[in-house]
Amino acid sequence: MAKQTLSQALVLEVREDGALCRNCDFTVSVDRMKAETSVACQAFANYVSVPGFRRGKAPEAMIIKRFESDLKDELKRRFMSAAFERLADGEKLEVVYCRMPEESAIELGKEYKFTLRIDLAPTIADFEYKGLEVDVPAVEVDEKELNERVEQYRKMYAEFAEVTEAAAKEDMLKVDYTSDFELPEDAEASLKRQVKAESTFLWLAEPEYLPGCVDALVGAEAGKEYTFDSVYPADYREAALAGKTVKYTVKVVSVQRRKELTDEELAAKLRLDNIDKLRDMLKSGLQAEAEGKRREAVRTAVYEKISAAVGDFELPGGLLEAETDEALQRKAQEIVKSEADAEEFKKNMEQHRADAKVEASAKLRRELIFRKIAKLENITVSAAEVDREIEMMSRYYRKKPAELRSIMEKNGAIEALQGEILNNKVWNFVADAVKA
Repeated sequence: MAKQTLSQALVLEVREDGALCRNCDFTVSVDRMKAETSVACQAFANYVSVPGFRRGKAPEAMIIKRFESDLKDELKRRFMSAAFERLADGEKLEVVYCRMPEESAIELGKEYKFTLRIDLAPTIADFEYKGLEVDVPAVEVDEKELNERVEQYRKMYAEFAEVTEAAAKEDMLKVDYTSDFELPEDAEASLKRQVKAESTFLWLAEPEYLPGCVDALVGAEAGKEYTFDSVYPADYREAALAGKTVKYTVKVVSVQRRKELTDEELAAKLRLDNIDKLRDMLKSGLQAEAEGKRREAVRTAVYEKISAAVGDFELPGGLLEAETDEALQRKAQEIVKSEADAEEFKKNMEQHRADAKVEASAKLRRELIFRKIAKLENITVSAAEVDREIEMMSRYYRKKPAELRSIMEKNGAIEALQGEILNNKVWNFVADAVKA
């Protein structure tokens, strides 16, 4: 007779708590606890060093004495993994969310009981999702936008030359400046540069390096000194300056103005034969952008048709609550930039939570509909796809892929990433199936 796996050995009682919620009570018997403890102890013994014993030869009692806390964590991980396996496979339950209502302490050598509260996928009636017709017109490249892109390159590669006239918008000023801001002793170099600098440049254009400098210094002349107040926004990147008003004294050393490039000069700067080559390149880019926008519009339109065809269905309560909490947290991060913002946010918490629930409900509804399509069409996410996404993300966050993966595994972000990839694949699937 084949030995029972850990998931099979767990004693399970399932209690119904509403249409889509179940309380799953698991029990690990004393004998199984002892067996799993021995297996875990041997694994520990194989990779830890215990004085007086060769690796892998330390007795179980010694391993338990030295590593009891770590052993309990490992056993809990094994039991949770086995429970998930049992629910997903042995019980044939379509689990969409799982949490442990109360933390259960493990005692080695004794029976261990724990409860997982799960949400099940709702029953969604069959619906049409292939070959739908949507009316999204093709987007043509706007000649005006193309000309604007060329001008952006013309400005980008133009050189500045010193002029004797008073400063105008878009000019570059070479300046020395001081301020009345008192630097803390441990000030970072970036903060020091922000409040005092010599022989530096100020561009009289948005975004302003010193808030208010454009209005204050348009009309400025070389050799003269000017003072103005900078009012820093509450969410300014330098926390020491956020929400502060700083008085600056600026001495203008010189005024420099951009020298516009001719078509021939710009082409030469870009190492192109002529300006038409640049226009062709930019037009191709704009066409790709236009197609991307149209593709997104098709995806949105086809989902709206699918959602209308599906009709209403119940959303899993626990999962909706968790999604609402996440939406509320995102909203708080967007809005709260100061203590005053935090107080105002708390005052309107009831409305913010209601708004977050609407957002979460729409997101969860789409994910559940896509989950059904993915199941019907056997659309899955491979480990290689997750690895590729993490590799791309690692470049943005400037971390090694393995380091980023470790962080994501600890905070549960891997599952969220898999969900995003799956949703995107389903969205592309239904968009590709649209009738032309």
